[in-house]
Amino acid sequence: MNAPERTEAFILDEGELPVIVTEDPKVPNAATFKIMKQDHTLGNMVRAQLLSMPEVLFAGYKTPHPLLPYFIIRVQTDGSITPQTVLENACKKLIGSLSSLEAQFKREFSFHEVEMSGEPPEANTVNLDPYGGTGVSGGVKYLDL
Repeated sequence: MNAPERTEAFILDEGELPVIVTEDPKVPNAATFKIMKQDHTLGNMVRAQLLSMPEVLFAGYKTPHPLLPYFIIRVQTDGSITPQTVLENACKKLIGSLSSLEAQFKREFSFHEVEMSGEPPEANTVNLDPYGGTGVSGGVKYLDL
């Protein structure tokens, strides 16, 4: 097949840099970052985090081709901070947000398990009737987060 090996999409090759920075000589306070072994998922999250920062004038990303495991993100700042520094700060804030989300999820899920452990199993299910009816017998486990 023409598809590359699956490991090529997420494991850095020997000597391969995870980030390649290219300063833009034509636009002041702008740089282009090539993030290796990542895709749209991370690109969109980093772009959104960058745009929420007041120092950033422009942030955009693109993935040149679906089979190429990298994305390119372009950042322009107002000059009070360098593009490299603002990208580092955005990544740190994003990691903090994701850590907080993970902690909240684990906490809520543990509360749910405690609540469900004292009830009989029949009361923990909801019947998913295709005609809109609800019942408590023989259905799918209901998870309220």
